[in-house]
Amino acid sequence: MPITPEQLAVHRLTRDEYDLIVKILKRDPNITELGIFSVMWSEHCSYKSSKRHLRKLPTESKHVLVGPGENAGIIDIGDGWAIAFKIESHNHPSFIEPFQGAATGVGGILRDIFTMGARPIAVMDAIRFGPPDDPANGARNRRILEGVVSGIAHYGNCFGVPTVGGECVFDPSYSGNPLVNVFALGVFKHDEVFYGRATGIGNPVIYVGAKTGRDGIHGASMASAEFDEESDAKRPNVQVGDPFMEKLLLEACLEAMKTGAIVGIQDMGAAGLTCSTCEMGSRAGTGIEFDLMHVPQRETGMTPYEIMLSESQERMLLVAEKGRENEVFAVFKKWGLDAVTIGEVTGDGILRVKDHGAIVAEIPNRELADEAPIYDRPHNASPYRPYPVEGPESIASGDLTADLYKLMSSPDLCSKRWVWEQYDYMVRTNTVLGPGGDAAIVRIKETGHSVAMVLDGNGRYCVLDPFEGAKLMVAECCRNLSTVGATPVAATNNLNFGNPERPEIMRQLVLGIEGLGEACRFFETPITGGNVSLYNETLGEPIHPTPVLGIVGLMETAAPVSPTFKTAGREVILLGGLRLEGCDKSRFGGSQYANTVLGKQWGLPPKLDMDYEKRVHTAIREIVTNGLAESAHDLSDGGLAVAIAECSFGANGIGARIAIGSDMEPVMLLYHEAPSRVLISTANADAVKAIAAKHGVEAPSIGQTIADTIELSTGGQVRVRTESRALRDAWENALPALMKTR
Repeated sequence: MPITPEQLAVHRLTRDEYDLIVKILKRDPNITELGIFSVMWSEHCSYKSSKRHLRKLPTESKHVLVGPGENAGIIDIGDGWAIAFKIESHNHPSFIEPFQGAATGVGGILRDIFTMGARPIAVMDAIRFGPPDDPANGARNRRILEGVVSGIAHYGNCFGVPTVGGECVFDPSYSGNPLVNVFALGVFKHDEVFYGRATGIGNPVIYVGAKTGRDGIHGASMASAEFDEESDAKRPNVQVGDPFMEKLLLEACLEAMKTGAIVGIQDMGAAGLTCSTCEMGSRAGTGIEFDLMHVPQRETGMTPYEIMLSESQERMLLVAEKGRENEVFAVFKKWGLDAVTIGEVTGDGILRVKDHGAIVAEIPNRELADEAPIYDRPHNASPYRPYPVEGPESIASGDLTADLYKLMSSPDLCSKRWVWEQYDYMVRTNTVLGPGGDAAIVRIKETGHSVAMVLDGNGRYCVLDPFEGAKLMVAECCRNLSTVGATPVAATNNLNFGNPERPEIMRQLVLGIEGLGEACRFFETPITGGNVSLYNETLGEPIHPTPVLGIVGLMETAAPVSPTFKTAGREVILLGGLRLEGCDKSRFGGSQYANTVLGKQWGLPPKLDMDYEKRVHTAIREIVTNGLAESAHDLSDGGLAVAIAECSFGANGIGARIAIGSDMEPVMLLYHEAPSRVLISTANADAVKAIAAKHGVEAPSIGQTIADTIELSTGGQVRVRTESRALRDAWENALPALMKTR
């Protein structure tokens, strides 16, 4: 029976794509084959709009052992040890069903890590929502936030992996499309690496883990479409996770790998059994033949179409050495999990799917997995820009103390303790520095090394200039790592954008990738893999362009330097200087002050000098590793005033008296967000300044730490004065109060 236009539309395939399928098969596909092509050629799986531009990213360095193309990137950390890490999105499922959408996002990224042979030791999350106090959408935004945080906590806590940090951002552009990006990192030895390849003709293909159900069918296709009025009807496309079973699956897989009987392994993530079979075959240049009658199923009457497209969680596909299947079965039986041979590796390069012996799909693996159309979508329009170039005539405020309270109580800048206190961030006892620092740090117990990691994005900057915004994001991630004493070495990225079929949105994506590539190349942090999430918009309203970057850094294990002031009477130094050049009103419109206090955005992001930024990184690492910083905190959202406030929120209530001798407008001095700056308190200012001078970096003394008070002066006048504990109370209580709003 020929495929109808209506069936093509349901499967989100164009007529040209269908014609290419016919050319590959040399016949019309049946409905099961159409479904298989639809998920593998979806934007979510094939990257058909972005792949051409992703090639611009740097992917190699002396540290990189495995780059893009596998389930996770791998870098060498020395002494025969390596780490695997990656980031993935679960944006669309988390809008439709927040708890399960976020929970299965965690489960999926954990499987990406342990399918490489690594034991997961850390998770981070970058989550974005509409404002919880939005008059029109606040109730829904709060419901989604609660569900997402609960889902992340549930899966990570039950599985037994610490959620050590991340970010939580609010903006109206995410009201109709929240973002849930999850990063995971695991550790192993060089000789324990496994790959997702179906090698060895005649080797058995083994299905392990949970049984297959109808949840998640068309999940990859759903993630490749914008939301509309019927999005709630897509709830059946959201998978249901079981973290306790995943824990068993982890232990069973790692134990089975040690038998030496496994030659290839891949998780069944997006597109489920379809993706794992065809990708493993394509990477190895082989075929896979299997019979669906052997696939463990938890529902009766499932069709071949449903089994192949199901995205049920906690499932893996293994290829074992022929004759050693029983070694694998014994391990999985011990852990109480299904393990059954469903087929074998063949030499013809064909994905051949049978149902009780009858062939129901027969498709060349390479063409299915790697030959989806690659589009050069139009991107010569001006990027979508909802904000004006020119700002208001005046940015002056009558009460800068009140402004600081407003900023510190805003959803973006307030304490996220309400979020991270739901996570177990100390499980496995590797966590050296958890939520609340500039970067998270976990130690590798078997070595003298630690790994620092940070997750960051900035839609406010990228909507004004995607190219410069992406560069600033890379700089901030590397600065955060350097501030805790780590050397940035590699990155993984999650590109969250709107509909690429709109040239103005595609232009944002291209510029974002190019900015990311330029900065990652300069800061020597190659991209080892990642995720592209497009069609993030509802009823034609796109999210801010939001690339999110996870960067890892290496360091010797040591007591961490945290942001908070420790002792009164210490000198406060602004490493990098005030950075007044390029901080005119046109570059103030992306700041938190403009967004929160003035309620406006305009102009351009702050100006970045990458060479100077890199010298600041080198200087702060040397200062920290030499034990010269009692506290250290980078300046980012909210500028100097917010950084001083955050440094004053320690349990001892130590604040600071700051005096800046400049006649620049006080609002600009205190709240501009120029990069390349780190706030330090020290008992040895001379040594700090000597290191800064050696690297050609400014390091002016701007004040001293004092007890119980924050006092900020410019031009000889006190502009902000408050008790540090009172401001901390406002900061800590803001989000819980917002979440109680009804």
